[in-house]
Amino acid sequence: MRPYTLYQVDVFTTEPFAGNAAGVVTDARGLTGKQMQSIAAELKNSETAFIFPPEGEGEGDDHDVYVRFFTPETEVPMCGHATLGAQYARALELDLGTVRVLQKSGAGVTPVDVLRNESGYRVVMTQERIEFYPELDPSLTDPVLRALGLKNSDVDDRCPIQVVSTGHAKLIVGVNSAVTLNKLEPDLAALRRLADDVGCRGYFVFTSASEIDGSLTECRMFAPQIGIPEDPVTGNGNGPLGAYLVRHELVQHDDECFKFSSTQGRAMGRRGTAYVEVFIKGGEPVKVSVGGDVVTVFRTEIRV
Repeated sequence: MRPYTLYQVDVFTTEPFAGNAAGVVTDARGLTGKQMQSIAAELKNSETAFIFPPEGEGEGDDHDVYVRFFTPETEVPMCGHATLGAQYARALELDLGTVRVLQKSGAGVTPVDVLRNESGYRVVMTQERIEFYPELDPSLTDPVLRALGLKNSDVDDRCPIQVVSTGHAKLIVGVNSAVTLNKLEPDLAALRRLADDVGCRGYFVFTSASEIDGSLTECRMFAPQIGIPEDPVTGNGNGPLGAYLVRHELVQHDDECFKFSSTQGRAMGRRGTAYVEVFIKGGEPVKVSVGGDVVTVFRTEIRV
């Protein structure tokens, strides 16, 4: 057995016990996949990140670190909030200043900017290639809405129901009020059963009718198929949402970039804020970054 440094951090918040919690093992060399899964299951965060040195031939040529992500039930290729948490914890361990880190994961190589400030760090990740999937097949619309606890009249009629990805796909569903959003009580078993037919494992529900000052949107995300009944604040949901808002002309912009703040987690008592920037060319979204503040809840040592 050997010691491993473990952080518990809260992401998309400046206050502990808000935003989205993530576990981070800052040097995971020697851990097996089974051991990492056990640690993630023990912590019960939506994701736990495990940081390794660069991997493969020509180590370090195209990335600085390799990170693996585990939910309590399974490994996933990428996680937005745990990426921010991982690079925050690494920056603390190494006492880094402002720096860009190239992070390799199952979704590819992601640039992550660690921005040091008076209160600590804000971390911003440039997400993967934007992919828009076909709008949801009409035969699936009613089953998905029923599973989410929605009626057709609850849906914002400007918003097609569609899978969008910036590294980890989400089904985006727009609703017409924050009241509707925060009253949702989805049938998680039904969402789990529908995931394969829908073509992704996360259901990202949002409203443009935010009741929160400074936030353009308010959101919730459900992913029971990967062991996340509800995620407090989702980097890989708010990023695709930004691209979606531009693609469907739901916001005004200068044809170069569009920035907005998005709130999530209120229904869970873990409110947090994601800062999204969409880069635009010819009216189309071409790149998305998502950032947030991060705070330490605890740092400890485990022996595995």
